[in-house]
Amino acid sequence: MRGRGVRPTTDYLRESIFNILAGCVEGAVVLDLFAGTGSFGIEALSRGASSAVFIEKSPQAIKTLLRNISAFSLEKRCTVLRRDVLRALSFLKSTGHGFDLVFVDPPYEHGLVKPTLHLLDRAECMAEGGWVVVEHSLVETLPEKVEGLRRIDQRQHGKTLVSFYEYVMKQLASRRANQT
Repeated sequence: MRGRGVRPTTDYLRESIFNILAGCVEGAVVLDLFAGTGSFGIEALSRGASSAVFIEKSPQAIKTLLRNISAFSLEKRCTVLRRDVLRALSFLKSTGHGFDLVFVDPPYEHGLVKPTLHLLDRAECMAEGGWVVVEHSLVETLPEKVEGLRRIDQRQHGKTLVSFYEYVMKQLASRRANQT
């Protein structure tokens, strides 16, 4: 599942993440941002997710991703978009998707996580109660809240942090804020 220039998530880390997500994967609609080889989305599909959208801009990574999807005969359950993630998120708003599970795994230390979280929230493409899983460097500090996203857990694995966010619809989030 490897492609050149792609920093793959270790099998141990991916297994750990999916152990935490155990009850959230079955039947989920998945979005894999900065998809690379597609390991997160493909793993989710193998664990019972209903479909996955992969967004990746690297032509070389896309070739590897398409080979991986084909190797597991997942073509009917996958959509691959060759786009810049930050631009693609505004496009997703118009598609009407309600993603239950979003994986965000950008190149480390390029300052992409915070803008991605903000744009993901603004895209309103997530289902209420959906989860966002962000793999990032230890040196990249992430906020506890990003509008409708609330961090609910964070785990360290070596030099990697994995932050888990839950999506709360904006109307509900503003109502909760007014109650406190």
